[in-house]
Amino acid sequence: MTVARTVCLGFITVITVGMLLLLLPFAQVSGTWGDPVVALFTSTSAVCVTGLVVVDTGSYFSFWGQLFIMLLIQVGGLGYMTATTFLLLLIGRRLGLRDKIAIQQSLDKEGLSGARQLIKSIIAVTLIFELTGAFAMMPVFIPDYGWNYGIWLSVFHSVSAFNNAGFGLFPDNMIRYATSIPINIVIPLLIIFGGIGYQVIMDLYFLLRDRLQHHRRCIVLPLNFKMVVNTTVGLLVFGTIAFLFVEYHNPDTFAPFTFGEKLLLAWFQGVVPRTAGFNSIDYAKMTEAGWFITIILMFIGASPGGTGGGIKTTTFRVLFDCTKAVLQGKEDVICYNRQIPLPLVLKAVGVVFGSMMTVLISTALIGLADREMGIIRILFEVVSGFATVGLSTGITAGLSVFSKLVLVVTMYVGRVGVLLLMSAVLGDPEPSSINYPEENLLVG
Repeated sequence: MTVARTVCLGFITVITVGMLLLLLPFAQVSGTWGDPVVALFTSTSAVCVTGLVVVDTGSYFSFWGQLFIMLLIQVGGLGYMTATTFLLLLIGRRLGLRDKIAIQQSLDKEGLSGARQLIKSIIAVTLIFELTGAFAMMPVFIPDYGWNYGIWLSVFHSVSAFNNAGFGLFPDNMIRYATSIPINIVIPLLIIFGGIGYQVIMDLYFLLRDRLQHHRRCIVLPLNFKMVVNTTVGLLVFGTIAFLFVEYHNPDTFAPFTFGEKLLLAWFQGVVPRTAGFNSIDYAKMTEAGWFITIILMFIGASPGGTGGGIKTTTFRVLFDCTKAVLQGKEDVICYNRQIPLPLVLKAVGVVFGSMMTVLISTALIGLADREMGIIRILFEVVSGFATVGLSTGITAGLSVFSKLVLVVTMYVGRVGVLLLMSAVLGDPEPSSINYPEENLLVG
C-alpha cells in the first residue's frame, strides 16, 4: 500500500460511505430509501468538491442529507490524508513514520518534522475562513429565511465556497442574489482563498505581518507564492473582462442589468470557474463564446495545495514559460529569475496530456450515449466534472445512467489527480541505471 494507493482507496471509501448515508430514508425529504445512482453521483460530487447535481439539493435532501453532504465536502476539501490524520490526532494517536511520510507526499511537504503542527494549522485556517464567511453571510440570509434556516444557509454555503464545491441549497443556485454586494464579495473571496492553498495563505500572512510591523529585513518570497498569486490575479482579471465583453449585450444574462451590476456579474463569473460551481446567471443561456471562456478557466483551475481542481495554475504557468523559452530560442525555462528543473517541466506536460486525454475520452463516451445533448454542452459538462467545478449548462439531470457513471469516474480522476491515480495503478517506478542513446527527430 503506497501513499498513492492509500489516497485513491481512501477517497473511494469516503464516497461509498457517503452514498450509503445519502440512501437512508431520513436523508430524503420524501422519507423513503433514495435512488442509488443519485446517492452515488451526489456523494462523488461532494467528496470530489465538484458541485454537479442530478437533483435539487435543497428540496430533495432533508436537513440530515444536507448535513452529510456538507461533511463530505469538508473531508473532500481538506483531502483524505489531512482529514484522516486530524481524526487520528483527535483520538490521541501518535503519528508514526508511515503517517508522516504519507502527509509529506500528499501535501508536497519538505521533510518529515512538524506534521502534527501542520495538520492543526490547516484545520485552524479552514475553520477561521469558514466561520468568517458564515458570519458575513448571516445578515443576508437571516432577514430572508429566519434565524435557524438563515444560519444553516450561511454555514452550508460558506463551507461549500471555501472548499470550492459549489453546492447550493437554492434551486437557482445564487441567481436570486446576483446583485447582492455581500454575496458577490464573500463567496468569491472564500473561493479564491480556498483555491490558492494553505501555504500561500501562510506566506501572505507572514508578509502582511512583517509589513504592518515595519520589519526592515529582506523578505524573499518563494517561487510558488509568486507564481500562484500572479497567475491567479491574471486569470481573475482576464475572466472578469472576458465575461463582461462577451455577455454584455446578451438579453438572457447581462443585458437587463445596469453597468455596475454587470461588473458584479462579470466578477462573480470570472471567479467561479476556478473550480467552484456557484452561478449568478443561467449558464444554459450563456453565449457559446462564454462557454469556451468558462471551459478554459475551468481546465486551468485552482492552485496546488488548495481545495480546487484543474491542471493547477502552476502547471499552466510552467508550460507558458516553457513555450516562451522555446519561442525565444532558449534551452532553460526561467521564471522570476529562477530556473525550472526539467523533471518539473516533464511533470507539467504529463499532467496536461493526461488531463486532456481523460476529458476527450469522457466526452466521446458521453457523446455516444447522449448524442442529442450537443458536443459543446457535453464538453462543458465533462471539463466541469474533471476540474471539480460544478458549473453546468443544465444537462446533468437529463443524462443517461451510463453518462452519469462516466461523470462519476471523471470527477474521481480529477480529484485524486491523473498522475497520482496512475502511480496507484502502476506502483512506484523501479530505479534503473541504464542510459539510452539520444537521437533527434522532427517535432512541430
